[in-house]
Amino acid sequence: MSFRFLSLLALTLAAMTGLSAARADTLTVAGGCFWCVEADFESVAGVRSVVSGYTGGTLKNPTYKQVSAGGTGHYEAVQINYDPRRISLDQLLALFFRSVDPTDAGGQFCDRGDSYRTAIFVSTAAEQQAAQKARAEAQAALGQKIVTPILKAGTFYKAEDYHQNYYKGSKLILTRFGPKRQAEAYKRYREACGRDKRIRALWGNGAPFVHG
Repeated sequence: MSFRFLSLLALTLAAMTGLSAARADTLTVAGGCFWCVEADFESVAGVRSVVSGYTGGTLKNPTYKQVSAGGTGHYEAVQINYDPRRISLDQLLALFFRSVDPTDAGGQFCDRGDSYRTAIFVSTAAEQQAAQKARAEAQAALGQKIVTPILKAGTFYKAEDYHQNYYKGSKLILTRFGPKRQAEAYKRYREACGRDKRIRALWGNGAPFVHG
């Protein structure tokens, strides 16, 4: 066996090892406004990226206008891409339940309607089991009935570009608060919607993304 062949084999194995080490898993959840869920989970150590989008319905390539109008069956959702060596699925699911109002079947906070309901989307039996366990633990901790469904994952449609990273955007937009940069508009919206106030009331010190 030639030295050149051994060198190529070593390089190939090293590349395969690197790909394996770089492998990431994905969790898809719906928690009301996807701007807020994206902002929360991008702050979590071990999360590589969060993408806002739509899933759960039957309409192909839906737009924000179509989903928010209702009738598509789609939820506003996010795909959380994470490193399982740094954070587990169980930990992410626990954080998710404590970042929403899982007792509300009609939407989340000021956002009402089917597209703003909570949900967890699973692709495997292991994910189903983990989601069921997390839901049971959250219900026991909260002491109230949780209505968040666990649904079979379908096609995830990425939302329009202007929705991605909206919470830290710098584009100047016209809002009901007047002209604001996206990041400021997001903060105003989140406060006015009562998201953190309600989560604090539900979860108290167990709310991971609420401060003050």
